[in-house]
Amino acid sequence: MKFLEASKYYSLNKTTYIKLRWISILGQLLTINVVKFIFDFEFNFILCNLIILAGVFSNFYLIYVYKEINLKSKLSFFFLNLDIFQLSFLLYLTGGVVNPFIIFLIIPCFFSSNYLDIKTNLLLVLITISLIIFMTFFNEGLPKPLNEHFQVNDYSYYAVPISLCLALIFFNFFGLQFGAEAKRRKEALDKMQEVIAKEHELLSLGGQAAAAAHSFGTPLSTIKIIAQDLLEQLKDNNLLKKDVELLLSQVNRCNDILKKLTLNPIIEDEFIDNNITIKEYITEIVKSYEEISNKEFILNFKQDSKYINFIKSIEIVYGLRNFIGNANKFSKEKIYITAKNDQNFVNVIIEDDGVGFSRDILRKIGEPFIKSLKIEDKSKSGLGLGIFIGKTLLEKNHAKIIFKNSKNYGGAEVDITWKNSDLLNL
Repeated sequence: MKFLEASKYYSLNKTTYIKLRWISILGQLLTINVVKFIFDFEFNFILCNLIILAGVFSNFYLIYVYKEINLKSKLSFFFLNLDIFQLSFLLYLTGGVVNPFIIFLIIPCFFSSNYLDIKTNLLLVLITISLIIFMTFFNEGLPKPLNEHFQVNDYSYYAVPISLCLALIFFNFFGLQFGAEAKRRKEALDKMQEVIAKEHELLSLGGQAAAAAHSFGTPLSTIKIIAQDLLEQLKDNNLLKKDVELLLSQVNRCNDILKKLTLNPIIEDEFIDNNITIKEYITEIVKSYEEISNKEFILNFKQDSKYINFIKSIEIVYGLRNFIGNANKFSKEKIYITAKNDQNFVNVIIEDDGVGFSRDILRKIGEPFIKSLKIEDKSKSGLGLGIFIGKTLLEKNHAKIIFKNSKNYGGAEVDITWKNSDLLNL
């Protein structure tokens, strides 16, 4: 999966944007007419209404002519510019920067910072700042007779555009930060949903897997015969002998699974379908890694009372597998897994003897798409997606997780805790 591949496509939802524009247009129309007919102020009333009418026609264009669901970056940039210039023109005719409604000029940029790319947003910010500066020195003044009584000194007058520009930059910076984080999180959650969907799909194969068992029987037998011949020929080559023995063990395991399916297509898998203890979860997961890894797994099961049985959970299996897999990947030689169960809590601690978490990412562990700033660590780390998925899945099942570096072994440490009552109510 490419980094932020889906996030390259920035757009605005047309329906939401149209609704927001209608609210803005109605607000402008109401304000202009209240000031004219209730307060009886004098200003260029007709031109102001024509400007608002341009916004109405542009909304009708989006509703009846533009048929896409989303507005891509270029079109979004055009319409947001239209909103900025429309409001700026109204403000120019009614006092410029001393008009209290000048604050609304920063809204289009803030809106774009959450949904559009950084280049588009920066252009909108520069255009908005330029218009604020222009209206500071050029405007038609406040409507009469308000302009005859409203006086401000230079300090207060120039403080308004300066504060507006600073607020615009400040809000857009944070909008860009939160927008980027939201996009990353959405992409990671989509990936997590894809993973879980695949797990459920595997569990729902049922009889289809049994039917496939007959087809796999012959090629597996052929592989087994060839592997046995190779084992006999390579008995003096210790390095290759281990690989062939591993191949044979996997073939035998496949044959056992296929025999079960052939005899009974709806046979239940003890690990998948029975209520099990955390000890059995860890034992099965570690066993699957021991067959493909040359590293040593050291298990330490402690209990002050009997391990509780709780309903099987794909999320817990996948979450624990992610953290154990990470420990296997980044350890030097050994992975240490401690499981404790007392009357109130179940606790699992996964440690390794690797280099541990980098200090610059330790406080951000659990966020998707993070990388260490250290050059030597970049090549050794992923994007944090596996940790994010594992953390999210386990927390969804009431786990509390703490990430730190192990004081005992020097590598990473993941401390996972459940309340017994939460596990029993899954």
